Amino acid sequence: MRGFDPRTSFGEKDAVGYDASSVRGDEAETVRFLAGMAAGRDALEFAVGTGRIALPLRAAGVRVDGIEQSSAMVARMRAKPGGDAVEVTMGDMSEVGTGKRYGLVYLVFNTIGNLLTQDGQVRCFANAARHLNPDGVFVLECRVPTAPARRERQFIDVEDFDVDHIQFGVCRYDPVSQILDVNHVHLDTDGPRFSPIRLRLAHPPEFDLMARIAGLRLRHRWGGWNREPFTADSWRHVSVYELDA
Repeated sequence: MRGFDPRTSFGEKDAVGYDASSVRGDEAETVRFLAGMAAGRDALEFAVGTGRIALPLRAAGVRVDGIEQSSAMVARMRAKPGGDAVEVTMGDMSEVGTGKRYGLVYLVFNTIGNLLTQDGQVRCFANAARHLNPDGVFVLECRVPTAPARRERQFIDVEDFDVDHIQFGVCRYDPVSQILDVNHVHLDTDGPRFSPIRLRLAHPPEFDLMARIAGLRLRHRWGGWNREPFTADSWRHVSVYELDA
């Protein structure tokens, strides 16, 4: 996608509307799962953003730090109640460190796909491993990729429609680079709005190999935050990695 840069893709305009567009309805289940994984220990969120998960997790009694490269997203979190209590290190989640170790490091909402190379995603696993206590865990939530079931690699995905608005994604997938370009198009009475995103897709076995390279191993994998079994029909996975002793 010409002109798209993941380092600047979450600016002020995106940050303002992020919370409204990112609510999925499973936040309570996410927080409950992560709090259980933390087990009273400190946690670190990669790509903490506007605090969608970090703030309710902190309210549940878990001390949370964050890594984030968008100052606009962090500013939105700071404006929320309790937003100043999350210590944030600015920078790339695959590279920067906080100088601390945690019982839980987590990365949710397909965000690992914002790292657009396999090397970048491997570095992210390695950075998670560097931040873990010896008995800590790295939790990754990501959608299971689904390629278009046809020869064409460009397609349109209808996401939402009603009498006064339509939202659809104009998509292009490159199977060589595993890059999916999506421009979410919103049409309503105020006119069109565009929300482009570029993601590198990977299947769970590739993530497992990345984990091994980083000195981690898979402990558990579920199909959702309520520990649903992971099956061929699962649309996402919640994977828990631990240090490989």
